[in-house]
Amino acid sequence: MEYFEPSSPLFWQTAGYAIVCGAIVGLDRQLRGKAAGVRTSILICFSTALFVRLGASVTEGLVDPTRVLGQVVTGVGFLGAGVMLAKGKTILGVTTAAVIWMLAAIGATIGLGYFNAALTVAILTVGILRLVDTLEGAVRSLGPSEPE
Repeated sequence: MEYFEPSSPLFWQTAGYAIVCGAIVGLDRQLRGKAAGVRTSILICFSTALFVRLGASVTEGLVDPTRVLGQVVTGVGFLGAGVMLAKGKTILGVTTAAVIWMLAAIGATIGLGYFNAALTVAILTVGILRLVDTLEGAVRSLGPSEPE
């Protein structure tokens, strides 16, 4: 279990990537006043990386380490469901729930050792959020104007 030894470089590489990737996504969310800001994003990313790494480190007996990954996906789905709420005919928090799921995917990627891929996905996630927000604004501006 050298991986979980704080003196191990791999431990700090995992922690560093999880903190940076979570912060990239979380800072964008926080600056826009959205739920699941920097702290939450870092914790989701880091905890998922640790859970996945723990599951991958279990090699004794008839244990299937991929079950941990499946359970993380299920658990994060419940976490995401907790941030959604209905207000009249509108459902709020769907994007935040999707971002939480993406943060878990990034954390899982880190936990499996694909550090550069995780960083790329974190940057792509922010790019997608920004691009789609810009496109939605442009489409809204083309629509009928509000009566005065």
